Amino acid sequence: MDKKNTLRAGSVAAGTTLMMLLLSSPAFALTRDDGDDPGQGLSVAETLGWFVAAPLVIFLVIAGLVMVLDKSHKQGQV
Repeated sequence: MDKKNTLRAGSVAAGTTLMMLLLSSPAFALTRDDGDDPGQGLSVAETLGWFVAAPLVIFLVIAGLVMVLDKSHKQGQV
């Protein structure tokens, strides 16, 4: 009984992997599509700015606004 379940699980996994590979083949295409007009690539500094610094700044601004505008604590309580 265990061999049957193992064989079934293996065939499902192999079939799923094969289908994912077949469906993802356009992602590896080397030819350009009609109307494709890619711009210039980003430099290392621009990439770090857009994908590291900008999200950190946005997070810090939101966290700061939440802390400043938080009214759940009462002031003057001893």
